[in-house]
Amino acid sequence: MQSPSTTLVTMPAGTPAGMPVTTPAAVPAAVPADRAGHGAFELPRLTAMLRHALPRFVEGVIAPVAVFYAAFALLGLNGALVAAVAWVYGGIAWRWLRGHGVSAMLLLAGLGVTARAGLAAFTHSAVLYFLQPTLGTLMVAVSFLASVPLGRPLAQKVATDMVPMPEAFLRHARVRRFFRRISLLWALVFFVNAAVSLWMLFHQSIGVYLWVRTGLVAALGAAAVAVSVWGFRRCLHQVNAVTA
Repeated sequence: MQSPSTTLVTMPAGTPAGMPVTTPAAVPAAVPADRAGHGAFELPRLTAMLRHALPRFVEGVIAPVAVFYAAFALLGLNGALVAAVAWVYGGIAWRWLRGHGVSAMLLLAGLGVTARAGLAAFTHSAVLYFLQPTLGTLMVAVSFLASVPLGRPLAQKVATDMVPMPEAFLRHARVRRFFRRISLLWALVFFVNAAVSLWMLFHQSIGVYLWVRTGLVAALGAAAVAVSVWGFRRCLHQVNAVTA
């Protein structure tokens, strides 16, 4: 079985070269060494990106829900809060012991979970534990939406963090238009996420909220990712046709 081919974008001769490209060890190289100074760009294979993202999605989204709900069913609210905090700090300790390094974002997440768990334990309300991240989702939606009129689409920042791209490619009019549209799409996704979460949080049980909301959000996110990848490949094809 042959591996799916990647798409190559080559900018016109004389186009200023982009910034030097660095690629994380876990992600395939986005720019070949012999083309690094000529504005060329190759999209990593989708399977490679999924292999990179899936373990993080399971660890950060699926597993915490499973741990919290299992502990909630067996030990009650306080036991579930302790299990959630233990899961986060256990992940931090596991990375540290294996020498993988602990990111500042993960440490901040640990502090955030600790604060949420402490507040929920003090008030004896599981609603408060889930309210903060839902409000955070709403703020992310506002950030995506506000980035478009400011001319700095947040979707472009997220994409270039995952797959480094030459500046010459990012300055292309079609590419800029694509990232504006995708930023609006993700703003809508996060707004719907927040609205559904808030409604379920105040109108359904915690068990229903955890599983139904998680499934709906995962399905909505998967659809948005599929549209984003399809749109990006279409944009690459159009840019190829112009530069050819």
